[in-house]
Amino acid sequence: MILAREPGTAIGSLPDIATALGVGIVTIRQAARVLEHEGFLKVRRGNGGGFFGARPDAAAIGRTVGGFLEIARSHEREAIEIMTLLDCDLMAAAAQATDETLRAKLQAHARKIDACDTPEQRAAFVEAMHDIVFKMVDRPLMEMMARMSMQHYATRTGFPIYEGTEGTERWKQDRHAIIYAILRRDPDLARFEAQRRRDYVLQSIANAGKS
Repeated sequence: MILAREPGTAIGSLPDIATALGVGIVTIRQAARVLEHEGFLKVRRGNGGGFFGARPDAAAIGRTVGGFLEIARSHEREAIEIMTLLDCDLMAAAAQATDETLRAKLQAHARKIDACDTPEQRAAFVEAMHDIVFKMVDRPLMEMMARMSMQHYATRTGFPIYEGTEGTERWKQDRHAIIYAILRRDPDLARFEAQRRRDYVLQSIANAGKS
């Protein structure tokens, strides 16, 4: 019933849905709680209320799976390995994107790189950059997996990367190089730069584990 309608469309009231599906009101309430939690339903109470269809987005799914990984004690190294591996394909695909509005948006975003001097600024930049790239690429499964990995890593900071002045400059260099390759429409170069960044990140993790 939800997926047959556009998001935001009224599905009906509790009694109406119970009658339509031939089940009790308690059953509908229980199902509604699950669907609301999963992002498929919005429940509005009071006058004009009822059940309204919705769609879960990748960010919400990423937060949910990130919570599961936290409970399962998944190590942050695993998240970093997956995240940086996905980036190699994402950045290469973004270099082939044809939406000029999104390309201009990425170019404008790149101007903020040199002002990102703190870990918080860098994290915010990367999140916004990925939001643009996900729209350029339009690969929902890859987006969900990448957001899941980023969310999990964001909650666990056992591996410091890009530390100090040298690390900050390396981060800026890496981001400039990747975005330059995307804007140049060179998927091979974009993949190369993303892979080079991945190699640096994984080596930093390995070095941190030895100390």
